[in-house]
Amino acid sequence: DNLKTLHKTIKKVSEDIENFSFNTSVSTFMICVNELTAQKCSSKAILEPLAVLMAPYAPHIAEELWAQLGNANSVSEAAFPIFDEKHLVESSKNYPVSFNGKMRFMLELPLDMSKDTIEQTVLADERTIKQLDGRTPKKVIIVPGKIVNIVG
Repeated sequence: DNLKTLHKTIKKVSEDIENFSFNTSVSTFMICVNELTAQKCSSKAILEPLAVLMAPYAPHIAEELWAQLGNANSVSEAAFPIFDEKHLVESSKNYPVSFNGKMRFMLELPLDMSKDTIEQTVLADERTIKQLDGRTPKKVIIVPGKIVNIVG
């Protein structure tokens, strides 16, 4: 998750620099820092590239962070981080599970699951069993990667 957060930020900030849209980068930094804080990230491998990304926007803070991470040279001498698409690839998806068109709960499932496996997993979930209350569903509509709707 840390790498995904970092590379989302690298991608957005790089695009913002190319488009001279600097104000949205500041918002991106705030989102990134909040996500990394929630993930309790203290990895030097994540924080160093973040400091380099921040340097053009907040040079004094970036320099201080760079020094706190144990670097003797200046942050301005470090190479700008390069975005790597492989860190943004999703392996799972949060499916909204609906009953008669009303969304009741979310269920995280792997993206490579077949329709049959998705159906079996959803029908075996305790929340589905509670919603169905002993009834057999008439139809289960599955749109892979999008939604599960149980008609019953």
